[in-house]
Amino acid sequence: MDRPADVQTKNPVSRIEISLQRIGQLFNTMDPSPFHEKDLDADAEEFILSWAQEFHARTPLVLVIHVNEAQDEKTTDPMVEHAIQHYFSYRAGLSRLEFRRLMKDGRHSLMIGLAFLSVCLAASELLASRSTAQSVIREGLTIAGWVAMWRPLEIYLYDWWPVRRLMKIFEKMSRMKVEVHRGK
Repeated sequence: MDRPADVQTKNPVSRIEISLQRIGQLFNTMDPSPFHEKDLDADAEEFILSWAQEFHARTPLVLVIHVNEAQDEKTTDPMVEHAIQHYFSYRAGLSRLEFRRLMKDGRHSLMIGLAFLSVCLAASELLASRSTAQSVIREGLTIAGWVAMWRPLEIYLYDWWPVRRLMKIFEKMSRMKVEVHRGK
């Protein structure tokens, strides 16, 4: 997929193109919400998201929808754009909540890990290394204390990156321009 320049602003844009028989295929038919608040169809969302992840984070997106049906009086092109932007704005909000939950879990597991590590290190200091068994127990307590720090370190070093990246992609998609090209 090529990246044409936007003629008016000379800024590069990334185009995602999708072909449908009718505009309703884009949305979840089981969702009873009004049109502008409907969820996207899972396959359509996955397709659009997978393409959005391929492009550079700072490059604006344009979703081009090729539809074989004629204009429907119920769904105007601005309504389609608003519905898609609204959906991805909602998903960005869910990702923000997930990020906050992950950071809260990180704080809780850090407090628990530090407390357990402190107890283990204090207990290992109380054991004098008089025998092999005491040395093994002492080293075991030290290792167990540091293992308790595994999860908070995993959260703060690695787990938050994918959640934050997805949140940024959803935020970008909530601002993407949507063009509907109707055939026939």
